[in-house]
Amino acid sequence: MKEILFIRQNIKEWQQIEAMLDRLTIETPDDISAAYIRVTSDLAFAQTHYPTSRITGYLNNLAVVLHNAIYRNKREKRKRIITFWTQEVPLVMYDARRLLALSAIIFIVSTAIGVVSQMAVPEFCRYILGDSYMDMTIANIKRGEPFAIYASGSESSMFSTITANNIYVAFVIYLEGIFTSFFTAFHLFNNGVMFGCFEAFFAQNGLLWKSILTVMLHGTLELSAIIVAGSAGIAMGNGWLFPGTYSRIESFRRGVKRGLKIVVGTVPIFVIAGFVESYITRHTHIPDAIRLTVILLSAAFVVFYYIIYPRTLFNKSTNKDL
Repeated sequence: MKEILFIRQNIKEWQQIEAMLDRLTIETPDDISAAYIRVTSDLAFAQTHYPTSRITGYLNNLAVVLHNAIYRNKREKRKRIITFWTQEVPLVMYDARRLLALSAIIFIVSTAIGVVSQMAVPEFCRYILGDSYMDMTIANIKRGEPFAIYASGSESSMFSTITANNIYVAFVIYLEGIFTSFFTAFHLFNNGVMFGCFEAFFAQNGLLWKSILTVMLHGTLELSAIIVAGSAGIAMGNGWLFPGTYSRIESFRRGVKRGLKIVVGTVPIFVIAGFVESYITRHTHIPDAIRLTVILLSAAFVVFYYIIYPRTLFNKSTNKDL
């Protein structure tokens, strides 16, 4: 076979494998092994028929990087439970950084819509949150205990219920990506509108600052994790909407894997948020300075773990591969 024909027949596969090298830490061992087998097979053919060709050197370089990745994966298998959250999740978040930004924009815009709608139509919250919830909240405000709902029930039962429900909602948002990312976006939109009209309602009753200090004590982590879960659903949905150079099935499969890592990575965040909501939020007598500090620290953690650290880790891993 002529060299030019050999290259034409295989160049797309090599380019896909080359793109994989930028995401080795988030690729599955099976995918890396399959790529390694493919490259070494082509390398053996090239060494036999084109031993001095540049394409032989190119394939050899691909094989070396993939071989090192396989060896590193085997060596780090025991540490997987730690590296999953310290390396895999941050790196997949860097890869999905634009999807995270899109998810955040959807939530922020929908929150603004919820605020404006409640300000324009005072009964808007009833349409969104329901009469029973609003009647209970209004009754609590009249009694001088606007956030009494957070003190209802025992801490332990509240913790298990809230945490399980939030994790369930996150996985629903992710799985809705099966029906295209528009379904995930719509779910995010609904959550944003609910949050916006809820805060606007308390603002109308002169309780905005108290509401922020109470709700965002746990809501900073909880709402951030919902936004992150939204990026997981969009990743799945975009996998088959926009396949790029991959086949639609392969692109969808990769989107499912990427999204699953993202949404699983939110579970500890929901557990912490559920603990705070169940055991701490109910104590509205805690000094404002302490509650504000917790909110700011939570926000700093979210920004660091989902934005700053992923970029730093990606740059570090890229330089190491080079």
